[in-house]
Amino acid sequence: MQKDLFKDINKKKNKSYSAKDITVLEGLEPVRQRPGMYIGGIDENGLHHLASEVIDNAMDEVVEGSASVIEVHLAKGNILQVKDNGRGIPVDKHPKFKKKSALEVILTTLHSGGKFSNKVYETSGGLHGVGISVVNALSDMFNIEVYRDGFVYYQSYIKGKAKNKLSKKPIKNKRGTFIEFHPDEKIFRENNQFSAERLYFLCKSKAYLQKNVEIRWSCDKTYKLSKIPHKDNLKFPGGILEAMKVELGDTELITDNYFNGNSKISDNEKVEWAVIWTGDDKIITSSYCNTIPTPLGGTHENALKNALIRSIKSYAKFSKFKKTSLILLEDVTKNISFILSVFIKNPQFQGQTKEKLVSPDSNRLLESTLKDHFDHWLTGNTISANKLIEFFLSNAEERIREKNEKNISRKELKRKLRLPGKLADCTSSTIKNTELFLVEGDSAGGSAKQARDRVNQAVLPLKGKILNIASAGISKSYENQEVLNILQALGCGVKEKYREEKLRYEKIIIMTDADVDGDHISALLMTCFFSLMPKLIENNHLFIACPPLFRIVVGEDIFYAMDEKQKNEIIGKFKSNRKFEISRFKGLGEMMPKQLKETTMNPSTRKLKKIIIPNKNYIKTGNFVEQIMGKKPEKRLEFIKENSENAYYINLNK
Repeated sequence: MQKDLFKDINKKKNKSYSAKDITVLEGLEPVRQRPGMYIGGIDENGLHHLASEVIDNAMDEVVEGSASVIEVHLAKGNILQVKDNGRGIPVDKHPKFKKKSALEVILTTLHSGGKFSNKVYETSGGLHGVGISVVNALSDMFNIEVYRDGFVYYQSYIKGKAKNKLSKKPIKNKRGTFIEFHPDEKIFRENNQFSAERLYFLCKSKAYLQKNVEIRWSCDKTYKLSKIPHKDNLKFPGGILEAMKVELGDTELITDNYFNGNSKISDNEKVEWAVIWTGDDKIITSSYCNTIPTPLGGTHENALKNALIRSIKSYAKFSKFKKTSLILLEDVTKNISFILSVFIKNPQFQGQTKEKLVSPDSNRLLESTLKDHFDHWLTGNTISANKLIEFFLSNAEERIREKNEKNISRKELKRKLRLPGKLADCTSSTIKNTELFLVEGDSAGGSAKQARDRVNQAVLPLKGKILNIASAGISKSYENQEVLNILQALGCGVKEKYREEKLRYEKIIIMTDADVDGDHISALLMTCFFSLMPKLIENNHLFIACPPLFRIVVGEDIFYAMDEKQKNEIIGKFKSNRKFEISRFKGLGEMMPKQLKETTMNPSTRKLKKIIIPNKNYIKTGNFVEQIMGKKPEKRLEFIKENSENAYYINLNK
């Protein structure tokens, strides 16, 4: 067996490998052999990359200032035609290739073109010099016409090779370049048909990026279209700001005005931008370099994001906002929509497909330019600026809460527990008729656990007085173990991430002692629910239990009274000579489980108060909560003075 192995090795050694075995691919042969190296692949994206290359060349003439109109027509038979009114590709003899025109050199030679120096194009997208020649190589029909110097020059190609010599004939008052091509179906075997919709939206994005260009789109009637027109003139004087407004439509916005503008970065380099934050999941994030889309972002997007966070930090510090140290870059970029367009010299892209900008040179200047403009925008739009700060703080608090929830989950998983340790859960497999009692302390929790119906009633004891969220702030609540225990038990998320379908109980019942301390704990819990999950209140899930304060025994009859007034009413019903015994409950923990069940937990005999948001007016209710539970004691004093005579009912609808 070992001898056979050496025989195989010797056979391989004897196989010739010399200079004659080296294959040299000339002209555009490498492109046809390995198209993926030049257009990223032979799929639908690769096919449309051919269209982008031709349209980008026309756009470079617009950016340079020599063209104002581009015509794009998808003809019958999957033929794309692109025409501009620019200077026209040079047709004179090339000094290095004296037998060929400059036009033929550009169309048949890789790394050739007028964009390797700054003499002709100072900022352009086609800097690799392979774009138009690659399109030629991968087309089984490629025709070009150049209008310049009073003549039209025309030539045809097949698979990158000239079909005939460059010809010309006189023509008056016309300039520019016309190209039509048909992708080679032997290269693009499966994905060989242009998408009219994709081409239309490509043209539309180009028109947004250049206010002074008009792109005349048309498509042969044989193409059945439903979402786009067969013919359209695309011209947008409003530029990328107009694009943002059109794309976002009626999406909810955090601020009323956009951060938008344009500025010079350095000599012959500039930037244009439009930025807004949305209140829902619909966002637009697009960036371009020299009109080339960069879907993978890059250094220009990083410059924008760094400028925004630096400016926000500076403004927040100047305006003396509290807790802004919590804000990170991810909080600022959450729900951000932007269109960013830069024009820079000698951009460096990641790969020929140019999906990511990796130019480091202009990054510092671009970031500084954008920060200066955002600084001015914030100070000039204080209402919008303050809304943004609050929005970013909310994002930061949500991020911290999620992080703490994950940390708790990890700890619980290690203990093989999914719910808070002190929670006595019910056994029901459905949410219907289930109840969670939030009780004050372990003693009351012990009585409640014995008094409950184990099938549909759960009990979660809380340690001491829960955190006052109105005073401490939402971010602090996510660091409080008792708050986290409640959130974990409910499982429905908070604020914008509240999900009704994930709520684990139909009723959440606050059950505290019938005294001042109990009322305070109830107020703290209501504040917690209103601050973190107002939808839970709006959907009628939050209640307060009404345990009795007095137990009155008259002979063999037992009565319970909620307060002094009710106690006196009960006593007054009996004759003065009747003996009765009155005992006052010091807390739920002192009640026998049977008494607690009968008076407070049994649905057929108990009394519950439902918590509501009056008229679903969140603003007025929020102001009320801030007044009585917030940081300013003078507001509470004012409230007490105004409402001392009506302690049991406060009308929020005034």
